[in-house]
Amino acid sequence: MRHLFLAAAAFGLSVPAGAAVVVSYENPGVQSTTATFDFVGVETFESRPLGAGQTFTTTFGGSEISGEYKGVRIDDANQYGSAGGAGKHAVTFSTGGYEILLSTARPEGINYFGYWLSALDAGNKLDFFKGASLVYSFTPAAVLGAIGSNGAYFCNPNSQFAGQNCGEPYAFVNIFFKDGLTIDRIRVYESPEVGGYESDSHTVGYFLSQGGNVVPEPGTWAMLIAGFGLVGAGLRRRRAIVAA
Repeated sequence: MRHLFLAAAAFGLSVPAGAAVVVSYENPGVQSTTATFDFVGVETFESRPLGAGQTFTTTFGGSEISGEYKGVRIDDANQYGSAGGAGKHAVTFSTGGYEILLSTARPEGINYFGYWLSALDAGNKLDFFKGASLVYSFTPAAVLGAIGSNGAYFCNPNSQFAGQNCGEPYAFVNIFFKDGLTIDRIRVYESPEVGGYESDSHTVGYFLSQGGNVVPEPGTWAMLIAGFGLVGAGLRRRRAIVAA
């Protein structure tokens, strides 16, 4: 890897610095974050009424963060959702999705969101905002690619639904905002509409240390691939000159 970075620099490529957003996923079966926090809260949906179009306020379990969910569907535990295989979870099936508004009196703001993302499919999207500005859009492609065919992530891991829905992975996903970046609104939606978007244990806070397995940045991989191509082209040219 060191040689690749040196070669990339020699051919005029800049290696990207640490991104302001880091995505990670926890080990198989881990259904809460392993990150550490200054302050944090979790919405488990246990006290919420079942059904579509639910709007409610929350303190995320009595934390220093206030929130409002707008237009979310709440379902009972099934093979597709609910951490621990019990209780309730949030769902959407549409591109309209639902919103989560966030606020805190803490001056640091909110720089973390994580959730138990069960029955992960290609349509599970998130948009993060600060005021009117879109800060970051999460698409599941990189997480799906990182998990790959690791069978430990597939099938519902909870005993109540063991061996069910083995065509989709289950993972707790962390999204860390760095370098002073904070958020105050999240849009949760399914696009394309290829199935349900089930999630639970919505965790928000101000993180101190990251947890989980970091997903490589798409830009980093693109840069490395470009580096391979240019290094190969340079070697071919050098061999041609030597042969001549």
